Amino acid sequence: MDTQSQLLKINKNEYLAQQKSKLEDALEMGLTKDEYNLICKKINKTPNMTELGIFSAMFSEHCSYKSSKKWLKTLPTAASHVIQGPGENAGVIDIGDNLAAVFKIESHNHPSFLEPYQGSATGVGGILRDVFTMGARPIALMNALRFGAPDQPLTKHLVSGVVKGIGGYGNCIGIPTVGGETNFDKSYDGNILVNAMAVGLAKKDRIFYSAATGAGNPVIYVGAKTGRDGIHGATMASAEFTENSTQKRPTVQVGDPFTGKLLLEACLELMNTDAVLSIQDMGAAGLTSSSVEMASKGSLGMKLNLDLVPTREDKMTSYEIMLSESQERMLMILKPGSEEKAKSIFDKWDLDFSIIGEVTNTRRLVLTKDGFDACDIPLAPLVDDAPEYNKPYEIKTNKKVLKPSDLKTNLTIADILNIIFKNPNIASKKWIWEQYDSSVMGDTIFANGDSDASVVKIHGTEKKESYGKGLAITTDCTPRYVKSDPIIGGMQAVCEAARNIASSGAKPLAITNNLNFGNPDKINVMGEIVGSITGISKAASFLGTPIVSGNVSLYNETNGKSILPTPVIGMIGAMEEVENALEISAKLDNVLIILGQNDNFESGWVGCSIYQEIINKKYDGAPPSINLEDEKKVIEILLKLNKQKLLTAAHDISDGGLLTTVCEMLFKNNLGLDINLPSNLTNCDSYNPLLQSWCFGEDQARIIIATKDIKKVQLTLNKNNVDFFVLGKTNSTSNLNLKNISTISLNELRNSNEKTIPTMMGNKQ
Repeated sequence: MDTQSQLLKINKNEYLAQQKSKLEDALEMGLTKDEYNLICKKINKTPNMTELGIFSAMFSEHCSYKSSKKWLKTLPTAASHVIQGPGENAGVIDIGDNLAAVFKIESHNHPSFLEPYQGSATGVGGILRDVFTMGARPIALMNALRFGAPDQPLTKHLVSGVVKGIGGYGNCIGIPTVGGETNFDKSYDGNILVNAMAVGLAKKDRIFYSAATGAGNPVIYVGAKTGRDGIHGATMASAEFTENSTQKRPTVQVGDPFTGKLLLEACLELMNTDAVLSIQDMGAAGLTSSSVEMASKGSLGMKLNLDLVPTREDKMTSYEIMLSESQERMLMILKPGSEEKAKSIFDKWDLDFSIIGEVTNTRRLVLTKDGFDACDIPLAPLVDDAPEYNKPYEIKTNKKVLKPSDLKTNLTIADILNIIFKNPNIASKKWIWEQYDSSVMGDTIFANGDSDASVVKIHGTEKKESYGKGLAITTDCTPRYVKSDPIIGGMQAVCEAARNIASSGAKPLAITNNLNFGNPDKINVMGEIVGSITGISKAASFLGTPIVSGNVSLYNETNGKSILPTPVIGMIGAMEEVENALEISAKLDNVLIILGQNDNFESGWVGCSIYQEIINKKYDGAPPSINLEDEKKVIEILLKLNKQKLLTAAHDISDGGLLTTVCEMLFKNNLGLDINLPSNLTNCDSYNPLLQSWCFGEDQARIIIATKDIKKVQLTLNKNNVDFFVLGKTNSTSNLNLKNISTISLNELRNSNEKTIPTMMGNKQ
């Protein structure tokens, strides 16, 4: 053996010796002792540091769903209109006319707490890539945000940063942010939630998938260069916070919406050719998850030369390159011979394009770096043999049913309404959504609270007799209900989302969910997870709204204190004629009618309500019960009435109860209403608990509609045996008048409602 060969052998031996991992390394990366031993057994060797890093990312809760996988399998995912369910970058459903809606929601909770602007911005960028990776052009963004107590200085900092980050990315990339929800609770003081949702449109016969095809086919890296930002981001998202968590800031990715826009356009342009065989976003765990998932789904292998990966920092190791979560990157497998055509497109858009390897038939991931094998492991242990735990759980439910008489108070109805509209969870979020561009692209019909669900027109579906199809989008969850009873809370989240979609004039079609919980090793938290999924499954099955995509975010707690269980439901629906979309705001001389409630009033549900929080300073008791038959009935009759063009507005009754809903319907057009009361309440005073429970109870399966043709509406309701109660006709007084009981100025309520959040955030209006 010559001297050069001996030196190469020595260098390689030294390299491998330095890279060999130990149990301590595995524990530091978030793996358990048992998982480390399993890895060594499955690959029949001690992994080197790069191999261990790859395993730690793929075995992380964020990538493997090891604590929730068992229960996610119980969700309904199939229907005649489902083209692609869970398992791809996003879900896909058929909406007719050879069109598909592509959508998904994902969390970026931990990064947004550590670095609110970049954390939320990259959350938006990541979810957009999930959608256009499927071949869809994004048309709308939503978000579901949860922050701590609004009087905390940290909360103000986090709200400001997150909102700016969402607006900064969405506004720059030119996709409208059309709605969402922002709520506050002290349980989120140490762990906020930032869930981002995106919706796109594609031809249903031009959907792109991630499974690798064809041994020998080239593997292409496209987009931005790889840096050291985001390393072990997936692992960080799979652990709870401590006092030292701020030291993890280097794991937060940095987003670039301008590069994101270039990548979007370049990918869609290439997808219009026949070059792309498969494609995967480099999201959580970056090049690791994208390469492993593509090869595994195709039952193939992959060999990559990491020296060919475009990097923006010097001397990056194989470990760093594989675990980096730098943004705006994609991995593609191209049809052989199309490389030059593809490169010319990415050159035009000034993006990196590099052939970094090839598909193999070995079912192994082989990586080379600096002339050495940096990784050589079988794929099966990374994916097929990843841990799936059946963790112990206990579903705790609060069975205490509160009666109105349990909540006696010296507050009048007017006093309570004033307090409700200053509640940060009811207060107008105008200060927040004004920072988002909701009208870019020109297809937004209703956004940011104009309707119960945001509505966008489907461009290009116009017909001679119609402006074309529309999509309705909403995100919903009531965490206090889930905490009280996870099964009912999960059901309620689905039902409220479906009511909101229907109240906008659309038929509910499908769900993407973001399941946000604390530490699954705690028996009660695991019970919240199991219970919520059970409730979601039951309601989604009954209402015909399958779950086609989603995300699980666990370990959302700090120093052992968990967030409220927050299984967010993102739902979309469709309407054939977008001009039939319904807004919240009633018009002058409209008659308001409650669907799902009649004159035979016994008592309203006050337990676990905002009204109860005002009286008792806490949420207590069981949440309102859910009757799926009633939910389906009220949705179907609303859609039938709207199809007959009998409605001018609709608004479902949820947080704050009936009177809160009525006020919200009257605010925009400065209207008033003389409210009819059930016959057994006409002689009550403003302090009466039963009357207050009618005004503020949070009973489900109810929607208030507005109409100009009460006779035809009543005829249809009676014919279909639907309970209803006529509240009265709108007037121009701007007062809410409960006959001989109370007269309330709606202008004063609206003004305080709109000033609450800016005041809390320290902004002058």
